[in-house]
Amino acid sequence: MEHFFGHIENEEMILNDAGKMIDKWWQKVPDKFKDIELDVYQIMPNHFHAIVINNGSVRAVPSVRPNPILGEHMGSPLHSVVQWFKTMTTNEYIRGVKTLGWQPFDKKMWHRNYYEHIIRNQQSYENIVNYIINNPRNWQSDRFFDNSRG
Repeated sequence: MEHFFGHIENEEMILNDAGKMIDKWWQKVPDKFKDIELDVYQIMPNHFHAIVINNGSVRAVPSVRPNPILGEHMGSPLHSVVQWFKTMTTNEYIRGVKTLGWQPFDKKMWHRNYYEHIIRNQQSYENIVNYIINNPRNWQSDRFFDNSRG
């Protein structure tokens, strides 16, 4: 619940140096995973929201799925993308703690898992985009908001 990445001021997210580092690594995701495209995202004081578009091909792999109509997704697995992002940002954050005086964290910087949702239609996409964009404005009602931190 620590506010590692910045703060909300006048309903706007103000990134600190650690938050700018998170942004830098997020922008590098498509360089590492060529089939991944970034959509709307929002860095918050203590968490992160994003829409990821996986442009990987879908093809039938009979050895994996006996029914070729179902197919098998061949793009970068989301868990690999998230794991890489968390690893890169955690490693750089540790360097920031050691050399730049960033706030230390206790045991882990990110939650163990992540929330995943497949967007299946335009209305769902628009709802999620609005939630992400408006997250700083709705910070005080966010489940990750901590009254003692502001």
